[in-house]
Amino acid sequence: MSNSTPTTASVTSSEPLVAAYYPLTLVIVGTILNLFTLYILCRPAFRDTKKQPIIYYMRTIAVFDILMLYGWNLDHYLSIEHGFILLTYSMVTCKIFGFLNYFAGQSSAWLRVLMCLDRYIAASRLHRPWYSRQKGVLILIVSTIIIITLFNFHFFIFACYYRPNGTISPNAALYKIYPLWDYINLGVYNCAPFIFMVIFNSFVIYHLTSRRRALIIKNHHSQHRAISITLVITTFLFLLMTIPATIVAAFFFTVPTTTLAKTLDSTLYTYHILSCPLYYITFKEFRRECNKLFGCHEINGRVGPNLLTKTAPTHPHSQTNANMLSLKLHTINH
Repeated sequence: MSNSTPTTASVTSSEPLVAAYYPLTLVIVGTILNLFTLYILCRPAFRDTKKQPIIYYMRTIAVFDILMLYGWNLDHYLSIEHGFILLTYSMVTCKIFGFLNYFAGQSSAWLRVLMCLDRYIAASRLHRPWYSRQKGVLILIVSTIIIITLFNFHFFIFACYYRPNGTISPNAALYKIYPLWDYINLGVYNCAPFIFMVIFNSFVIYHLTSRRRALIIKNHHSQHRAISITLVITTFLFLLMTIPATIVAAFFFTVPTTTLAKTLDSTLYTYHILSCPLYYITFKEFRRECNKLFGCHEINGRVGPNLLTKTAPTHPHSQTNANMLSLKLHTINH
């Protein structure tokens, strides 16, 4: 999450191609994968949101994971290959992308927290409270987006101004946004969401393991186990892939950006393209819809082609009995 207050985008011939084209690859591949995830989650199998309102969270996260890739990540490519970044290209892009760089990541992180909360409610209670039902989930999503929008709205009001030499500063004239907002972002985007994810997932694991003896809880456990496993893996990856980059951006950022900072930055944005493969591996319903879409079906846990026109082989004894029956009918008719 390279931020600082760039005046001009530096272009050096020694920049490795991977530093420029890996972020571009993330934009292309991430957009395709997240759009595909959104499409799968809108198919008929996932339209019963009254039964599984968590689908609303998953759809919204797919949208914000796309937006996440078009901020600093895209600037990495533009700065190396084209000599400019969107953050300082114009006053309009400065305000929009200054806001987006924090808004998209924070929204994505807190929606994942709400997903973990929903799994905890589903695992611990037989009857969902209002905030874990269809309308309640929509209210929580909209409220979260509004709160985070207001939290970062100062970018539209105070951020960005022209320096005496005519260049654009992404800072504010009244106060210094960077690195102040990087410190705040470390807590809002990383630390606080991660703590809540760990707490809720710990409660989920506790309820799914300690109450298996009751039959009704056991059935409840089987119903929600797949998504719960997905969230536990997501939380672990969130720790490994996002927190180091945000710490470096807040406390150890230098100009020019070090190779370590670029690597950690790319790792952070890679996290936001992993929902699709992660859902496919751990979420059976999602995998089944993907296989249907591509004309495949599962055979003993393996994926194979769906040969709808193939007929089952006829047993030799069955064929013999059919021939004898046909011969008897022919004799009776004559």
